[in-house]
Amino acid sequence: MADMDSNVSIENEEQLWTELDKVVSTQCHAEAHETIDDALRSWLYLASRCRDEFSQSDDDVLNCSQSLLDGSLFHTDPEYVRTQIIYSLLQEDEAGPLHVIASFLLLDGRVEEATFKRMVEEGCFHRLLDLINERREDDPGLHRMLLELMYEMSRIEQLRLEDLLHVDDGFVTYLFQLIEGLSDDAHDPYHYPIIRVLLVLNEQYMVASTAVMNDPASPLAPLTNRVIKCLSLYGPHYRTFGENIILLLNRETETSLQLLILKLLYLLFTTRATYEYFYTNDLRVLLDVIIRNLLDLPNELMALRHTYLRVLYPLLAHTQLNQPPHYKKDEIQKLLKILGGSGNTHFAPVDETTLRLVDRASKVKWLHEEGIGAGEVARKFIGISLSHKDVASNVSVVDVAAVTEKPGVKTPSRKAEAEAKAEDETRTTDDISSLGTGEARVSSESNEARELSKLSETKEAPKASRPKKPLPEVPKHRHGIPYVHTGHENGTKSSGKKAPPKAPPPRRRGRIKHHTTTSETVKSISELV
Repeated sequence: MADMDSNVSIENEEQLWTELDKVVSTQCHAEAHETIDDALRSWLYLASRCRDEFSQSDDDVLNCSQSLLDGSLFHTDPEYVRTQIIYSLLQEDEAGPLHVIASFLLLDGRVEEATFKRMVEEGCFHRLLDLINERREDDPGLHRMLLELMYEMSRIEQLRLEDLLHVDDGFVTYLFQLIEGLSDDAHDPYHYPIIRVLLVLNEQYMVASTAVMNDPASPLAPLTNRVIKCLSLYGPHYRTFGENIILLLNRETETSLQLLILKLLYLLFTTRATYEYFYTNDLRVLLDVIIRNLLDLPNELMALRHTYLRVLYPLLAHTQLNQPPHYKKDEIQKLLKILGGSGNTHFAPVDETTLRLVDRASKVKWLHEEGIGAGEVARKFIGISLSHKDVASNVSVVDVAAVTEKPGVKTPSRKAEAEAKAEDETRTTDDISSLGTGEARVSSESNEARELSKLSETKEAPKASRPKKPLPEVPKHRHGIPYVHTGHENGTKSSGKKAPPKAPPPRRRGRIKHHTTTSETVKSISELV
């Protein structure tokens, strides 16, 4: 489709976008397939030139694809346009057109899931597998786009058995090596597209294995999960992948991606060769994440809670966490009591599956002594009795593989909902307060206006000035006791007597006059002091 004879000379980017808008705006009848084909060739040619000559980032290629999705050319006959572009993916070899085609299918498939289903039916998975292997070093942008397209297509639609048989050990090992080679840069755009492809391949293997077990007509040889096989044989060489999926689980809010990670963790912790794939510190971080998420999940997300509990048991029983010193033992026991309904008033009544899974986790050897079983919880706090069959765990690969969720659905959070509710209440209170303040301000302004009007009316009438009051007299004594002046002090006239010294003179018994009154003596002493 990329080969075309164009008489239009493109000299700058502005001219290119102008011509591109004209092409995607082509209007014709749905039966005019030749006109649609010519317009699609022109669009692919212009979009490829934009990528090779004028593009500043991958967003420019996506904008070219989005312009086709929004234009009248696509809406004339969407199914025919999709079919032509899918066939172009199967036949095209040049990097520029392949990048444009992959970006269009990626955008279209995210909106219309039937596009990915059609791609699987047409054998696009095998084609993507070959392209990813062939374009290892040629074009990093195209390589990343092909990985993203493979991931989105594989998580929406179940792959055929012949598609999975095309995945060999070399391809899976190559992806692990890419992650290990990019381990120095955690923000490298390659990291998560590659990790997501490995996660979705693992899920496809799990689903295929359960389908084989349930189908009597299936071949006797089981399908090998090559992701687990690679980690079983060469796990110590690819620990960066393990660190990244724990980090991703800690940050991810999309339910479907959480389930992909949990499914892989379940297989790693139930496969003897990968019991100790993770570092001990990474396992402790993982345990913290699981405890936090289990307590934060709303009541209605039972399937996700069951999957977390199914991962928790082998994590505690089979990994290095079963060795002393036991990490977060008290917190784990409290978690199991809460999830089992022991003394809990904030959670909904516990379902029997949760009780079985809680009982299974509480019977881990190093928790069992102080743990609490589901049967005891049910009998004491819920009022029901569980048989031995009900208390026993029915965990299997089938249960874990069957849990799915639509892409893009975010996992609700108890904490986030509580914070949002508190924020709404605070905002409502602030609005009411600001309303009251506004009314008070208006009232105050009206009062001020009335006062100003009164002042303006009486402005011309002069007011008599009030006489100033004399300042109060300062007491002569420092303690404020009024001083009564008398004509005699200490029996003598004050006119000829000098001021007494600051310190009293030494006592002389013979010279003390007995006729001095008590009040006068007190006054003299106070003056001396």
